[in-house]
Amino acid sequence: MTRVAAVDCGTNSIRLLVADVDAGTGELTDLDRRMRIVRLGQGVDRTGRLAPEALERTFEACREYAAVIKEHGAERVRFVATSASRDAENRDEFVHGVLDILGVEPEVITGDQEAEFSFTGATRELPGRDSYLVVDIGGGSTEFVVGDDRVRAARSVDIGCVRLTERHLLRNGVISDPPSAAEIAAIRADIDAALDLAERTVPLREPRTLVGLAGSVTTVAGVALGLRAYDTSAIHHARIPYEQVRSITDHLLTVTHAERAAIPVMHPGRTDVIGAGALVLLAIMERTSAPEVVVSEHDILDGIAWKAAEDAR
Repeated sequence: MTRVAAVDCGTNSIRLLVADVDAGTGELTDLDRRMRIVRLGQGVDRTGRLAPEALERTFEACREYAAVIKEHGAERVRFVATSASRDAENRDEFVHGVLDILGVEPEVITGDQEAEFSFTGATRELPGRDSYLVVDIGGGSTEFVVGDDRVRAARSVDIGCVRLTERHLLRNGVISDPPSAAEIAAIRADIDAALDLAERTVPLREPRTLVGLAGSVTTVAGVALGLRAYDTSAIHHARIPYEQVRSITDHLLTVTHAERAAIPVMHPGRTDVIGAGALVLLAIMERTSAPEVVVSEHDILDGIAWKAAEDAR
């Protein structure tokens, strides 16, 4: 048994998992799993730089996580940074800040590496063997991975809930509430172009099972299940039919910020970006003719933890 800490720092959120991993039995036992919305990717698509206030929010979360990691006595810590920090001109400032706080240098991984971590985390505990399309809808990018017991093809494309929202719905610091039909069409055009790009290298339509990861997908699942509060155990491995995804997406894109915020499972940090994230999921299901999406609470974070345990052996 190896005790590890995994940190996944994306465009919208930063998450921590401290877990005991038994490589022999294939079991991963959570000790602490938490998430903070820090919006590290704030303005990156427009400026090409990480904003000072976004860096400070991220470093504050890192200081909290450092205390948790110390408390649990993790043997190995692995910090992975994804889309926003790949794109930023001043990513060295981010790297040095994390190193000072946590004592480990963040690995600014490629989109393909991100996809492989996501696939491992999402499918390692699924029963039997199947052909999977794993999609990880993040804040700045979406990863597509096709595989069975191993990854066969992977691609990361620059469509994410934060990036699409800032690109199409943000005007003079104010987000459209609700978005117009023209704005929704522009988002959908970006998504369709990205799917065309992904499909050049990843056979999106071949796998039998679509597995969806990350906050946009789990939030849609929570709404579909009618949860009065966010419940990881109910959401994990839930199967949400296409018709429900379409209905929920249509609703999220036509109501106001206040109405979205009132949804019981809605995290405050997702209220402004959930419409774009749900639209990415819907477009993927339509492109692949998927009748349902299997929702996984285990994703890139669990993949990072598995890799950290393997490296510690």
